[in-house]
Amino acid sequence: MARSEFPSDIPREQFERVRGMLEAARRKTRPRKHDLYDVYCAVLYFLHTGAAWRSLPREFPPWRTVHEYFTQWTMLRNGGRSLLEQTLETLGRDVELAQLHRLMRPH
Repeated sequence: MARSEFPSDIPREQFERVRGMLEAARRKTRPRKHDLYDVYCAVLYFLHTGAAWRSLPREFPPWRTVHEYFTQWTMLRNGGRSLLEQTLETLGRDVELAQLHRLMRPH
């Protein structure tokens, strides 16, 4: 079932530019329940809107699932940059990248 589109979504074709990076970060456990594209778009929505995790629209995967991916994707990697930073830079998502930097800045 197709979900509603949100202004923060990216086209699937654009997502394919970073899919490999995101797939490589996955711990091999059980088969994926949710489309990785929808999870990534939910993270973009969170960053773009500044909404609380629990306020993610129901069309996205469950907020706890999205938060778990966000946690994995924001762990620092080689060069002190997270996987999420790298994907946002690759896609030119400057608004979301700036928001991520604000969220990750030590308080």
